[in-house]
Amino acid sequence: MADRFERVEIPVGEFVFDARAAGPADGELVLLLHGFPQTSWEWRAQLQVLGDAGYRAVAPDQRGYSPRARPEGVENYAVEHLVADVLAVADWLGGHRFHLVGHDWGAAVAWAVGGTHQERLRTLNIVSVPHPKAFAAALQGDDQKSRSSYIGVFRQEGKAEELLSEDDFMRLRVMLGTAGPPEDVEKYLEVLSQPGALTAALNWYRAMRPGLVGDIGAITMPTMFVWSTEDNALGRDGAEATAEYVDGPYRFEVLEGISHWIPEQAADDLNRLLLDHLTTPRAA
Repeated sequence: MADRFERVEIPVGEFVFDARAAGPADGELVLLLHGFPQTSWEWRAQLQVLGDAGYRAVAPDQRGYSPRARPEGVENYAVEHLVADVLAVADWLGGHRFHLVGHDWGAAVAWAVGGTHQERLRTLNIVSVPHPKAFAAALQGDDQKSRSSYIGVFRQEGKAEELLSEDDFMRLRVMLGTAGPPEDVEKYLEVLSQPGALTAALNWYRAMRPGLVGDIGAITMPTMFVWSTEDNALGRDGAEATAEYVDGPYRFEVLEGISHWIPEQAADDLNRLLLDHLTTPRAA
């Protein structure tokens, strides 16, 4: 798929975030947050559909992925900075209230935004990652503990960079094998091969708190959680337990036979679910 989206530069303090966007400038804002080891390109199918539906859909390359928003030091990737980035991006785009969509690490940040700035979100749309408390509880069990064992490796400074970059990023190529054709995978690796980019992306793991982002407040806005049965990183226990930690209207959608890379592998299903959830009456 050619990159036909608008390219937007979003200044936030000393940083500038690069973003892809679609849809009318006066449409309701939908922010889409990518995860590791991807960029805003993971949302290509969703940007197109949401933009065509009249939303202002914007997917930023997050902290560490945008070249002009790549500070050095693990402390600069703590969750409070990631949350502040999201709110500042929304402010610059004119979205005092907005819809938020997140996958993988982007989902963890989206949970944190939802649990600390309830008044800002029209809807919360989570892909793959359970609520932080549900994830923390699941980590006490052998299944999720095994699935998350890679995190310990990613937190090792220097060693993780060496392992992931050797043989022309072969481990990342294998990891992204079902996320799209080789030309799409190359778009991610073009970013991660930039000076300092891989370390910056891994610093999200090194700055992580229990349950990815630590304790957060109540989730009161309409929330949808989309999980897939063939996700190697995130098991069923945390996914099913998430309902216990959402106070607002809640939908749990399970995609059978789909891997972790839902936005690409199940684009049509996710697009349908998003368009339906974004129009829930409580979202107005």
